[in-house]
Amino acid sequence: MNWDEFAHWGKHIADWAADYHATLRDRPVRAQTAPGAIAAQLPPAPPETAEAMDTIMADFERIVMPGMTHWQHPRFFAYFPANAAPPSMLAEMLVTTIAAQCMLWQTSPAATEVEGAMIDWLRQALGLPEGFSGVIQDSASSATLSAVLTMRERATGWRGNREGLSGMGRLRIYCSDQVHSSIDRAAWVAGIGQENLVKIATTGGPSFAIDTDSLQARIAQDRAAGHVPAGIIAITGGTGIGASDDLQAVLRVAKAEDLYTHLDAAWAGSAMICPEYREAFWKGVDGFDSIVFNPHKWLGAQFDCSVQFLKDPAQQLNTLKIEPEYLKTSGDAVINYSEWTIPLGRRFRALKLWFLIRAYGLEGLRARIRNHVAWAGEVCEAIRALPGFEIVTDPILSIFTFRCPGDDARQQRLVDAINADGRIYITQGMHQGRKMIRFQVGQFDCTREDVMLAADVIRDIERTLP
Repeated sequence: MNWDEFAHWGKHIADWAADYHATLRDRPVRAQTAPGAIAAQLPPAPPETAEAMDTIMADFERIVMPGMTHWQHPRFFAYFPANAAPPSMLAEMLVTTIAAQCMLWQTSPAATEVEGAMIDWLRQALGLPEGFSGVIQDSASSATLSAVLTMRERATGWRGNREGLSGMGRLRIYCSDQVHSSIDRAAWVAGIGQENLVKIATTGGPSFAIDTDSLQARIAQDRAAGHVPAGIIAITGGTGIGASDDLQAVLRVAKAEDLYTHLDAAWAGSAMICPEYREAFWKGVDGFDSIVFNPHKWLGAQFDCSVQFLKDPAQQLNTLKIEPEYLKTSGDAVINYSEWTIPLGRRFRALKLWFLIRAYGLEGLRARIRNHVAWAGEVCEAIRALPGFEIVTDPILSIFTFRCPGDDARQQRLVDAINADGRIYITQGMHQGRKMIRFQVGQFDCTREDVMLAADVIRDIERTLP
């Protein structure tokens, strides 16, 4: 392909993208294909000669698109959103075109310096105090792993990377039983192990916060048994039901025990650009050593873009920094963000934040989040009014859970029937030993009508179930 052809197909794909978004409401939200159906249409071997772009694009439409679940669909109420606002997508087109590897300041000074500015813009937007710095990660999973590794190194006197964990004692990390599975995986990858990730029960509704009395007691028991407490992971807006810990209470325990703290606010952190939510979900946040939130979830940034704030980056740098001669930067002191993260290679993720925040302004982004929270409350009440339906957990920001009449198997049948219908997309979960249905409002361009339609779809399909 030459650059004239590139320009032609670039315009074609931009037009295709605009049409795709304009017609999303006409598509089923979830892919309707059977397992193996897409792979069966792909040739078993690669082509030996070049094929025309017309043919490739036609096959894209014919083979790939029927197998795509449409995460930008305005009636996507499953998981958490992975939003992609148009300015963010345009920025990603520029980043892809330039195709820079931004691992060091000198490999693209603009990427490093825009990243530093965007971290500080977001620090201000979320109400964090001056002094916090941070880094853009690919996902909250990577940020959490970085924090867990820092907990490990701090607890071992910065000897774990050098000597290994043998003879270091059983390192223990504490969290509630509502944390995301990425915390479990971080414990695996860090060599701490599942058995040493100590999950504490919550105090129940409305916030389902970790029981800090039990947390304090468990830490004391572990010390008495010769174990080595290393850190505490708190959550604001947990994935299952939106569980949110009492941050100040967690910090009191951490301070008394001299433990490193990490806050997983991957989804709900975006809502903290709205000052009115901070009292309930953000109070005490300035005491945490590490905080992660994902602009690629609720804020509108194209995936992937996760921001980790750090009170003292030196501790994470002491854990992750490795500097062979070929990566050293001569001259004036600069920030090399690859030393703050696990991957060496880095994309120019900050550009989409710059485009996004400028294109909407904080107030434009706040308006969307406030609408989602309000509409979640409205549709929750509409579902509560359906005969035999039960709200299992009330809305926490824009997530709530419910059950239809019947046993656990009927909950799954309802979810499957709704998703096969295609008008909306939802997922199931478990809470206190019972299956429930999870509903979350957060797609960037959804309307109140999209959200309220869900109650009608749920009612009508439930009536058809045996």
